[in-house]
Amino acid sequence: MNALSGVLFHFIGGFASRSFYVPYKKVKDWSWESMWILGGLFSWIIIPPIAAWLTIPDFAQIIEHTDFSILGYTFLFGLLWGIGGLTYGLGVRYLGVSLGSSLILGLSMVFGSLMPAIYYYFNKVSGKQGIDYFFTEKAGICVLIGLMVCVVGIYLCAKAGMLKEKSLGSLSVEAKSDYNFGLGIIVAIVSGILSACFNFGIESGKPMADIANQAWKAANPGQGEFLYQNNVSYIVILWGGFTTNFLWCIYLLFKNKTIKDFGKKSAPLTKNFLLCAVAGTTWYLQFFFYGMGESRLGNGASSWILHMAFIILISNAWGIALKEWKGVSKLTYRAIIAGIALIILSICIVGFAKTFE
Repeated sequence: MNALSGVLFHFIGGFASRSFYVPYKKVKDWSWESMWILGGLFSWIIIPPIAAWLTIPDFAQIIEHTDFSILGYTFLFGLLWGIGGLTYGLGVRYLGVSLGSSLILGLSMVFGSLMPAIYYYFNKVSGKQGIDYFFTEKAGICVLIGLMVCVVGIYLCAKAGMLKEKSLGSLSVEAKSDYNFGLGIIVAIVSGILSACFNFGIESGKPMADIANQAWKAANPGQGEFLYQNNVSYIVILWGGFTTNFLWCIYLLFKNKTIKDFGKKSAPLTKNFLLCAVAGTTWYLQFFFYGMGESRLGNGASSWILHMAFIILISNAWGIALKEWKGVSKLTYRAIIAGIALIILSICIVGFAKTFE
């Protein structure tokens, strides 16, 4: 039952991750940096402490009494994750949407799930799984198989996207002029690795989550793990993410002279503010539910793999539902369907791994 509920929570988180941008599309007469920084205030600064206060009333004391080195590493990984998110756009620009997004998300999934295990193999920590876990334990082998199946599924989705762009000529003249495979691969690798740093931040901030978990279990004996334990860690991680995005947006606001957007009379200011607030809150919900899923499945590779798999799955499923694949060749359509089917299979395999523990 824990495995099933964990998978469900990760699905909701993945859905929120792929849906948060919808309100942004309704924002009128504002630049990207204007709506992004306002939405980010809700995503990274306003909503996380509210969520923590509602679920962990003493979260501020936990942060206050946490060792500075733990806070520092957690913040640093959030900062690096923020850079990964910003370079995502460059990767898509140089490689195209399908190849760029699939490659970056695939790398983030692989590095985010395996790198902590490599670290814990050489630096033993009680309760943490080393890389040998994926080759010696039934549950670990099952997770690794699920990861490999998902990578194949991502490859097929990327292949279908490239075939679509080629057959339909969907790349604009501007996009074609920006296409740079060599530079795009370098940017995508950097973005994919740094985007995985959110999971590293969760690992670094785990001592804070453990305190919240232990306090809750003491007050609620026999009721399993605390669903919202990661909410305290998110605050510090997202401080780092906010720092990166804030500095970049401020630079763009002054460079492009778009800071005037917030007082622009031609823009529906109240509506734009509300839409950005909804978008920012929805964005945060992906990690709110991620934390709930991790509490059910455990703090390991499974949760990060499922989170990324659902993001990729829902992205491509939305594309089919919105008829973005209409008119493509049978080969292209079969490739995207096969890719989605394999990602669904990988989700089932990773979720099934919990039964071996």
